[in-house]
Amino acid sequence: MTAVEIVIVAVGLAMDASAVSLAAAAAGFAENGRAVFRLCFHFGLFQFFMPVLGWFMGIRFVSYFKAFDHWVAFFLLAFIGIRMIVEGMGAASPGEHQKDPSRGMTMVMLSVATSIDALAVGLSLAVLEVNIWYPSVMIGVITAAMSYGAIRIGTRLGILFGKRMEMAGGVILLMIGCRILISHL
Repeated sequence: MTAVEIVIVAVGLAMDASAVSLAAAAAGFAENGRAVFRLCFHFGLFQFFMPVLGWFMGIRFVSYFKAFDHWVAFFLLAFIGIRMIVEGMGAASPGEHQKDPSRGMTMVMLSVATSIDALAVGLSLAVLEVNIWYPSVMIGVITAAMSYGAIRIGTRLGILFGKRMEMAGGVILLMIGCRILISHL
């Protein structure tokens, strides 16, 4: 696999994480450096880790996981997307803080949901007998960089459109989940 092919695969894999980063930033959840770091770091880390995991799983388990991976991604993204839409429609009471998607289990669920395709890429690389380390590092670094760029764009959109962007972000997550589900059915 050439370096150009690896970059193309990495950019393709990074699209979902970038869209989620954009949605989180537009909804106002990436206003400080720590949140930006958490989003970029976790998406990059999971995009690095999942191909490695897939590679080690090898072709032996692909048929079992392939049967339901799209459902896992769909449900995780739908759950978080619906929650963002509901929170975007309701007015926050004084002292009530919305759940930050860059923290805790929400961050882990988003990271897993956006990196399941990377697991399949790792399985493919095992079949092709490609050394996994260089592609995985490239995938992780490119995902983190694209997530950062998406956060910058999303922050500007959030300033322009306010609370409506949280609902739009939820819709984007639902659309990503549906795209993943439909492409695998």
